Amino acid sequence: MAERQEYQVPPARTHTTAQEMLHTLTESLHEHGFLRLMNDVVRANTDIASILVAGLNQPGTQNATQNLSLLFITLSKIPPEHFNHLLLALKSGVMAVRQNERMSHSNEEQKQKQEEAAPGVLGVMKLLNDEALWRGLMPIINGLKAFGEKLQKEEQKPVTRNTGKETHE
Repeated sequence: MAERQEYQVPPARTHTTAQEMLHTLTESLHEHGFLRLMNDVVRANTDIASILVAGLNQPGTQNATQNLSLLFITLSKIPPEHFNHLLLALKSGVMAVRQNERMSHSNEEQKQKQEEAAPGVLGVMKLLNDEALWRGLMPIINGLKAFGEKLQKEEQKPVTRNTGKETHE
């Protein structure tokens, strides 16, 4: 008599294979016209490349590309928490300016009377002793000092400044 064989039914697949997903992707790209567009781009690649090279070879485009690169390099050196803090402070300042603007429109006559009267020497003296004003102005003053110091330094090529390597022209 023959020996009994054990047969285990393989479990049914619950996920699609990579081949099926690729087929679905190809069909979707074809249905929406992307395959046709990509084929046209590939066929016209020499024309497109010559247009891109001609556009990128302009001095203005090169300057813009280098400036964007420098902007991204500079932003990459600022920790996100510092940049976030700066943006929130900037937003608060803009909102305060907008708030004063709205108040001046609603109280136009009262504001005009206040603007006509000069603060005088005593008013300026009070402002000089205003602790909150100085706390608000000190970051701006320190920023202006740092800005002025950087402007006084001799200009360097961005490559030299960021990598320390000399450039040869």
